[in-house]
Amino acid sequence: MDRYAKSFTVRWGDCDPNGHVRNTVYDEYGVETRIGYTFEHGFGFDQFRAHHLGPVVLRMEIDYLKELHVGEKITVDLVVLGLSPDDVRFKLAHEILKENGKRAARIVLQCAWMDLQARRLVPAPPALARIFREAPRDPAYEDLPPLGARRP
Repeated sequence: MDRYAKSFTVRWGDCDPNGHVRNTVYDEYGVETRIGYTFEHGFGFDQFRAHHLGPVVLRMEIDYLKELHVGEKITVDLVVLGLSPDDVRFKLAHEILKENGKRAARIVLQCAWMDLQARRLVPAPPALARIFREAPRDPAYEDLPPLGARRP
């Protein structure tokens, strides 16, 4: 797959009193894109619930580059920056693009899969791991260390 993206139109409720998109909404666009990707590739809410599984964000960085305003049409893409060989951890990025193609923001996330009953990090089920292995990869892709590996 070359690219995965979702389109959105900025809503009135997405904006703050200054007339531009609230900072937390950028993340919400990313969430909708990530979850949309898994749902569209066969791993929906019922599968997450059956596996007692949920994604957990360990770290997030957002670079705000251009303001977004009510009524603007945007595109949010998804690329994989890294995966761990044990299918526990993953690193993703989103580019938020204005209709004219200019970048409005970039989000980089370090995430893991959590067993929502045991409250611990676990490997993704094989079907979900496959979906992320087949996702578009950034040219800067790198293998992540497995859970519990010592970092230099």
